[in-house]
Amino acid sequence: MARRSRRVAAGALALVGAVAHADGGAGEPALDGARYLYVLRCQGCHGPDGAGMPGGVPDLRGALTPFTRTQAGRAYLARVPGVAQSPLDDAELAVVLNWLVDGIGGGAAPGFVAYDAASVGRLRARPLVGVAAARRAALAGADAD
Repeated sequence: MARRSRRVAAGALALVGAVAHADGGAGEPALDGARYLYVLRCQGCHGPDGAGMPGGVPDLRGALTPFTRTQAGRAYLARVPGVAQSPLDDAELAVVLNWLVDGIGGGAAPGFVAYDAASVGRLRARPLVGVAAARRAALAGADAD
């Protein structure tokens, strides 16, 4: 029975992968890996365009560049609860974070070091507790370009 379950799970994963990378039809491009992961794990709260929900879920559109100017800001993005506790593995999360920063988030500041699986793993191992205070600290000095 366990072998059958593994085969069914493997088949389901293959189907999901095929759908994610298939032509969207009517000339629509296929979802790339980062966009697909965003749709699968982030869009439910942040929306398809990253707009979030006023008073509850932050708007990501053009809002991430200041966080890319400091190490504290870079750490903040990987440590906020929704990110740190995401079901994505460290490598997948690094891909999504980089995609968000470069796309929806407005682009990275000069000198920003892209996330990789190892850095995401270290950062998310210490999720934030005082999110508002950490946000203020992460943005302190971010405007000094």
